[in-house]
Amino acid sequence: MALSEIDRQLLERCLSNKPQAWQDFVDRFMGLVTLVVNHTAECRSIRLDRADKEDLVSEVFLAVIKNDYAVLRRFRGQSSLATYLTVIARRVVVSHLMKNISARFTTSEAAAEPLSPAASVEDRLGDTEQLHSLLTKLNGPEADVVRLYHLEGKSYQEISDQTGMPAGSIGPTLSRARARMRGGH
Repeated sequence: MALSEIDRQLLERCLSNKPQAWQDFVDRFMGLVTLVVNHTAECRSIRLDRADKEDLVSEVFLAVIKNDYAVLRRFRGQSSLATYLTVIARRVVVSHLMKNISARFTTSEAAAEPLSPAASVEDRLGDTEQLHSLLTKLNGPEADVVRLYHLEGKSYQEISDQTGMPAGSIGPTLSRARARMRGGH
């Protein structure tokens, strides 16, 4: 879908710093950004409270206005503005979720305990340095699944889509890989 006339005018108004333009932009895309925040966290089995969601929505809008609307200036109109903002929002949210996860993590229990798709944030990522060294004990599909899940924060469905492995096989593959990394097999 191409850029609509309404979005084109809104974009021009924002880039020209017209009065009320930014408020209109936020009003138009607040629901979309909120949806992206919720969906991205849900796909990564991360539970967010209301304050966390609001913070992430704010981070997305801050990214849009950063450097005099640099994100909007890069928009080429080859898609709808909503599609473009969805991609930008998802990148911002994933980046902030991964930073927050790394900051909160204090132990390396993730490599030792079996996880479910709804595991806590701290359990999902584990100690990145230790995980990198343990990954050397794996190869092939197991290493790919562990890397995608623990280091890239992908959901079971995203891993399935990327690797072609059935989503129902991801959990057992992770469990076997963890056992192998612990030296059990």
